[in-house]
Parts: sequence; C-alpha cells; structure tokens
Amino acid sequence: MTARANPDIARTSGYFLLNLATGLFWFCLLVPLLAVSLGTMVIWVGFPLLALTLVLARGAASLERSWLRVMLDVDVRRPYRPIPEGNLFVRARAMMTDPATWRDFAYWLIMLPLGLVEFAMVVALWPAVLSLTFFPLFWQWLPRNFEVSLGNSVWLVDSFAKALPVTVLGILLGLLVLPLVKATGRGHAALAQGLLGPSRTSFLEAETDRLSASRARGVEAAEAERRRIERDLHDGAQQRLVAVAMGLGRARGKMESDPEAAAALIAEAHADAKLAISELRDLARGIYPSVLGDRGLDPALSSLAAKCPIPVDVTVDVEPRPPTAVESAAYFTVAEALTNIAKHAGATRAAVDVSRTENSVVVEITDNGHGGAQIRPGGGLAGLADRAATIDGVVVVVSPVGGPTVIRTELPCAW
Repeated sequence: MTARANPDIARTSGYFLLNLATGLFWFCLLVPLLAVSLGTMVIWVGFPLLALTLVLARGAASLERSWLRVMLDVDVRRPYRPIPEGNLFVRARAMMTDPATWRDFAYWLIMLPLGLVEFAMVVALWPAVLSLTFFPLFWQWLPRNFEVSLGNSVWLVDSFAKALPVTVLGILLGLLVLPLVKATGRGHAALAQGLLGPSRTSFLEAETDRLSASRARGVEAAEAERRRIERDLHDGAQQRLVAVAMGLGRARGKMESDPEAAAALIAEAHADAKLAISELRDLARGIYPSVLGDRGLDPALSSLAAKCPIPVDVTVDVEPRPPTAVESAAYFTVAEALTNIAKHAGATRAAVDVSRTENSVVVEITDNGHGGAQIRPGGGLAGLADRAATIDGVVVVVSPVGGPTVIRTELPCAW
C-alpha cells in the first residue's frame, strides 16, 4: 500500500484552490454524457457514447492521479483490470463491468461539492489569517477610530501599539488553520486512494496471485534441489559405498587363501570409505553449511569469498541476526552469484554488501565484468530469483552492456 500523504501546506492550499475548477469541469462534462448515454441505449446509440464516456472518465482519473502525486504526495496506483483482446464491443464491455471505472465516476460526483467546501475554506481562512497577522502594518491607512468588535464590547484601535494584539489573534488563528488544512489534505488523499486506487479486494487478489506464483517457484526450486541431492548421492557417495561393500566382500573371501591380497582390498575399501565420507560432508555443506549455523553470515560469506578466484570485498551488517531461512537464502544467493561471476562475467573484482533494514536483509553483489546479465528461464540468475521467492524475496539485476553488474536481493525477515 502507499505511504501516508504528508504534503506541505502551500501545495495543499494550491490544490484546494484549483480543485474546484477541475472538479466542476469534469462534473459538467461526464455527468451529462453519462445521462445521455444511458438515455439513448434503447436505440443503441448510447453504447458507443457510453464507451467514449468511460474512456474520458478513465483519462480524467489518470490525470488526477498524477496531479495528486505532485500536490498531495499520494501515489495512487491504477486499479483497472486488464483489457482483454478482441473487438470494440468486448473491450467496452470489460470497461463497463470494471468496478474501478464506476468509482472514477463516483469520485467526480463527489468532487463538485467537496471542491466547493475546500475552496471556500482556503479562500476564507487564509486571507483572514494574513490580514490579522499583518494588521499593524496597514492600520494607519484604515479609517481613524477603527473599531474591532469583541462580542458585546468594542475595541478602539487608534495606535500601532493597540494594533499589535490583533497580530497575536492572527497567529493563533493560523495555528488552528494550519493543522485543519493539512488534515483536510490527508482526508482528501485517503478519499482519492479509496476511489481512484485499487480496492482492498483487488489488492488482496493481486497479493494472492503473487504469493501463489512465489510459492510455485519455491516448490519448483525445492524439487530441483531434491533432485540434485538425489543425483549427487546416487552418482557419488552411493557408488563409493557400493565399492566399499564389494571390496570388503572380496577381502573376506581371500582372507584365508591370500592374506596379502585381502589386506590390499581392505586398504582400497578404506580409501573409498574416506572418499565417501568426504563426498557426504560436501553434500551436507551444500544443503546447509555448518559455519553458517555456528558463526553466522559474516564468516560464512568470508569463506565463500576466500574460495572465489577473483578478489571479493565483503561487508556484512545484519544485527540483530536474521532467521535461519533468510541466512540460508542470502548465503546461497551470494554463492551462486560469485560462481556466475567467476565463470561468465570476465570480472577482475567483486564486492558483496549485506545489510539489515527494519524488516528485511538486503544483499548486493557487484562486479566490474562486461555486463549484459539477464534473468533467463533455466539460468543461474533465475535460480537466484526462485530461491529468494521461497521466502517472498525479490531479485533485481542491473547489468548494462559493458558493466558493472549489480544483483540486489531483498529478503524479508517476516512472512
């Protein structure tokens, strides 16, 4: 969702002054067009006219969103459903059945009376504040024996000293008007957000779609990881252990007849067993490195950087320590990125910067290679994005041709 609007008082007041004109213009244009369109539908003329009216309403709403962003510091996102492919009738029907279009109409219906109130507030209050505040500067040009009525009493202003208290009154009034105008601006921004922006239902639908896609990518990444572990076990440690079993079986058969050959077979089986243990240790480290669990991200990433064939500067500041899933995702993101840099980037130097924000861990990997990196299906960068997606993380790659390449991953610490 968008951040709370907090515009300055000058822009808010300027918006209220101009909003009456824009509200009046669009009200006088759209309401008659809508009425004529609905009234002439019985003779089919109203349908193309209604489509034109809807296009105008959406155009007016788009202009208003841009104007709100400039004047009230509120970023209202486009709420419309995608227009399907097809003929004009199909496209017009999609606009007519989109609730966001009718919320646009509701906004312009409200803007005429609301604009009158906002305009009157600014025109009435600010001149009063300014005239009272600077009253001592021009009191001498007013008629002599100038009187200020205060309820049942009358205050005669016949000197500069007696005019000064009016300034205090103007300042007090300004202190009341300032928060009033600001609060009205925030209220207008909230109204615009509710009518011109996505509804809560559409926002939740989009969030559900995003999470479904994220979970699907996470499941695919986990399945690919499971297949890799299964393949490594089958082609590595399992074969070694089979060789150990066969060697020990042959040694047992030769134990009495040929002790020397049996001893050689046992020695060979012992070597294979040590290799199998080493491969299992490497496999376990690939699932979750022990240094990461024991000492955290900084030593783990420093260990990765030390193994990289090019110099890598590592900066890590993640206090308080993030969750285990975030640490693991950050570690393997850096591992995959450094591997890609060493193989494909043609870089002579790289840098890894890991920092902690209030709700996330941000990982940035930079290299001075030839650039041109992109997230392609099945590629290494796509694997980074899939791994980050398992915890709703986001990967952004900026890699112009000629470099440098920056891979930025944001991993939320709560999901």
